[in-house]
Amino acid sequence: MSHGFETRTLHVTTGRAESVFDLTAECEAFLAEVASGRDGLLNLFAPHATMGVALIETGAGSDDDLLAALHTLLPADDRWQHRHGSPGHGRDHVLPAIVPPHATLPVIGGELALGTWQSVCLVDTNKDNPQRQVRLSFLG
Repeated sequence: MSHGFETRTLHVTTGRAESVFDLTAECEAFLAEVASGRDGLLNLFAPHATMGVALIETGAGSDDDLLAALHTLLPADDRWQHRHGSPGHGRDHVLPAIVPPHATLPVIGGELALGTWQSVCLVDTNKDNPQRQVRLSFLG
């Protein structure tokens, strides 16, 4: 079995509101093109200082619950040393310490090996920058 490395950069518009943006379909499409039924690893990396990658259930309220929890942990107020941008923007720069900007996921037979309710999501609280990139890399 040959091993290879494939990578691609996705361009994502997350919008001007805080969001949990589901990337599962984009990850699956990427793997359909490059994994050829192989086992391996999919790595996602968001090269931004103000967003993260999370595995979370979407569509049942968990995405809103996550944003609410982040508001409790990281209030959008004037307590932050980092003060450029929208009010409270300093908390966006702390977010990646809680929701890391990367994830490495198992791929079995060319498909993501996620749990029943897991989706691959970007967590973006930065309302100042809706244009984002995510690097997908498959090693298998």
